[in-house]
Amino acid sequence: MVQTFDLVDETDTAALGRALAGLLGPGDTLLLDGPIGSGKSHLARALIRARLGEATEVPSPTFTLVQTYPGRPEIWHADLYRLTHPDEVLELGLEDAFATAICLVEWPDRLGRALPEGYRLAFSPWGEGRRVTLSPDLPDLPRAFRDQQAEDFLARHDRADSPRQPLTGDASARRYTRLPDALLMDAPPGQPDRVEDFARISRHLTALDLSAPQILAEDIPRGFLLVEDLGDDLFPAVIARDPSLQLPLYEAATDVLRHLQAHPAPPGLPDLSAADWAEAAALALDTYAPASPQARADFTGLMTETLALADGPRVLILRDYHAENLLFLPQRPGLARIGLLDFQLGQMGQPGYDLVSLTQDARRDVPAELEAHLVARFDPSPDFAAAHAALGAQRSLRILGVFARLAAQGKPRYLAMIPRVRAQLNRNLAHPALARLRAFCATLP
Repeated sequence: MVQTFDLVDETDTAALGRALAGLLGPGDTLLLDGPIGSGKSHLARALIRARLGEATEVPSPTFTLVQTYPGRPEIWHADLYRLTHPDEVLELGLEDAFATAICLVEWPDRLGRALPEGYRLAFSPWGEGRRVTLSPDLPDLPRAFRDQQAEDFLARHDRADSPRQPLTGDASARRYTRLPDALLMDAPPGQPDRVEDFARISRHLTALDLSAPQILAEDIPRGFLLVEDLGDDLFPAVIARDPSLQLPLYEAATDVLRHLQAHPAPPGLPDLSAADWAEAAALALDTYAPASPQARADFTGLMTETLALADGPRVLILRDYHAENLLFLPQRPGLARIGLLDFQLGQMGQPGYDLVSLTQDARRDVPAELEAHLVARFDPSPDFAAAHAALGAQRSLRILGVFARLAAQGKPRYLAMIPRVRAQLNRNLAHPALARLRAFCATLP
């Protein structure tokens, strides 16, 4: 199996070397392939210093062919560019070292038939940086490399020695670490949750005097942010301590949505069609209640028609607007008392979408009378109740599909929430405007 690492610059090359330093042992050989100047020696130097100390002198072996470093095990660093014949390997003592030492070999193909088995690390150009492939794979290397990149990011912002407290993750690939004065967001590139999206929407929200985490430092290419720490007073914890706060907190969260939607959204956000939203809901027929291709096609058509009840002028929606992403900040004025998290998937959408996320929470029960009160507070018009039901049905079906998929991926804790989501779906389907969708869903297991 091959692993691929995209290195933005020499800092990443050194980080990969340090990550490898903790994973190689006696008898491991690293075969370094790539043209002159591709970073082979830079990686080898970082690896050696990671094992022996940053003050270690690591001269180039270009002219000596081999440099050795004492330790447990020894490290042999070879540059065979000037090797004239593979038999010279015997004179260098490399064959014996392959069995007992950590060997780093540049230009390994010069060894011919004396080439040992080992990990082949191949360097090639990649944009302004370089791409490295490793075969066979080292299962722990991606995480070790990511940790080294995080250390470099923190060091660049004077937090190399800051105490760290890892925070509980969610269903995404993101990780959070609490520092004394900030949170480190680690969102690896290539995932849907991009730090550049978080930063853009955070700045938009704070410009509207809402309480999103301020961006303190960023490394967009590598997927790191340092953000303001808004604390731990999430709605569920606050309400558990003082149930009388439930109504004012939910009312304020509803008013935040009205305030947000009264202002233009940032330009260039995704704007999905009703058919796209219907396709997202069809995940339920892929993972939760598998259906035939024809039934799936019938469903997406019916869901597209149903969502016409909610369509209209598009606004910025934050997508995951629910109690566990909302904080109480009582020291702040007005709507800034509500702290906002987890909005990096924000996009253009229907005005009622985030209200459904708030009032039909997959993780906690929101009393029916509270939901009705908030719906009327958000939009008292008679047509909005049907829009709310349509969006609620779409969201419930999508979540059922997501939770079933997560369970199949080894995250069974989401199964416990399915009965609540199924009950929310049934309440939405009870609206008279959703009669045709209700009849279809009645055929699902």
